[in-house]
Amino acid sequence: MSQSTDIPARAWGELLLLGGIWGASFLSVAVALREVSVLSTVCHRVGWAALVLWLVVWLRGEAVPRGWRVWGILAVMGLLNNVLPFTLLSWGQLSIESGLTSILNAFTAVAGVLVAAMVFADERLTARRLTGVLLGFAGVAITVGPAVLQGLSLRSLAQIAVIGATLCYAFAGAWARARLRGLSPVAASAGMLTCAALILIPLTLVVEGGIDMPTSLQGAAALGYIAVIATAIAYLLYYRVLAMAGSGNLMLVTLLVAPVAILLGAVVLGETLTPRAYAGFALLAAGLVVLDGRIWRRLRGVPA
Repeated sequence: MSQSTDIPARAWGELLLLGGIWGASFLSVAVALREVSVLSTVCHRVGWAALVLWLVVWLRGEAVPRGWRVWGILAVMGLLNNVLPFTLLSWGQLSIESGLTSILNAFTAVAGVLVAAMVFADERLTARRLTGVLLGFAGVAITVGPAVLQGLSLRSLAQIAVIGATLCYAFAGAWARARLRGLSPVAASAGMLTCAALILIPLTLVVEGGIDMPTSLQGAAALGYIAVIATAIAYLLYYRVLAMAGSGNLMLVTLLVAPVAILLGAVVLGETLTPRAYAGFALLAAGLVVLDGRIWRRLRGVPA
């Protein structure tokens, strides 16, 4: 993982923009779910996003992925990075606040470090990383609270589903590092989303008998935002920031998403979160800061 601390001003601006885009996606999902089912919401998200990214691939003249092996790898990636987490997150938002969903989703970076340590020899858990992971687990435990252990209510199951989504993202990251090579990021994302759509569309038709369409302009705008802005354009922005600032700095976006989602949920949806949720996010944020490492290095007097 790149640990460079030098972030160009333009990268900072785009990092903040990416955090805002993903933060607003939780509000958009909540609005879309008022008119469209969970599976239909995810179908729209991956389907329209794939079309937008294929247009970008065509305009840039990039090579299209070829071969059964490559498409098999992309299919697994689409399942782990899109189908499962998008569905779990959307289903979770039927029963819990968008702000709470975003807080639990912040565990993604922590889960990514833990899975990488289990899979890759060069990603072992150092004392610093173990401290960050433990802080992350403590944050999730405080956020969820003891109610999960007392009985499986819909609210408890929703929180477990969101945590499950973060684990899917973590395994997707490990799969991409191990298998996904030789493709441009945009072409790989387009292929991944296409595979996700090919999985979801027939599943939705079988389970629900059809794909829901929004019944209002507000619902259509929410779906459009989720698909085009929060998925297709966000992927493009993600890779730009990655190229400019490195993966270590890109992890900082996780700290930006939840505050935006919490603010929009409160202002637009009238959501209120418990003090326990904020305390949990504080611990999660502390874990991410420790995993980032730059403060740890400064305390030890090690140059960035």
